[in-house]
Amino acid sequence: MRALPICLLALMASGCSMISRSPVEPIKSTAAPVKVEPAKPQAPRPAPVKIYTNAEDLVGKPFRDLGEVSGESCQASNQDSPPNIPTARKRMQINASKMKANAVLLHSCEVTSGTPGCYRQAVCVGSALKVSAK
Repeated sequence: MRALPICLLALMASGCSMISRSPVEPIKSTAAPVKVEPAKPQAPRPAPVKIYTNAEDLVGKPFRDLGEVSGESCQASNQDSPPNIPTARKRMQINASKMKANAVLLHSCEVTSGTPGCYRQAVCVGSALKVSAK
């Protein structure tokens, strides 16, 4: 009597192992073949633009003034998130890097109301500089 369950268990185990060994036909897909595009080279990231808040930090460093640069953060309506000075400062750095500057002398950052198109607006203004290393 004890042999019968053991024999059935062995038979079931061998039957399951035979099923997994059966050849499987590949599924034919009707989808269009995937096109592989060559990897595009990534553009080099511009060097970070340093922000100087005090003009005395530039004393003794050779630099060239490239012009005025600004950045803004706009709150379009009363329900939108408020304007953000760090965002305006970051956008000013991005605009300075487009001018090939590596530094900005920050003149001011302020939040204003009543700007056309914005309920409130944060604006940062500075001078884009190309500071040379000694």
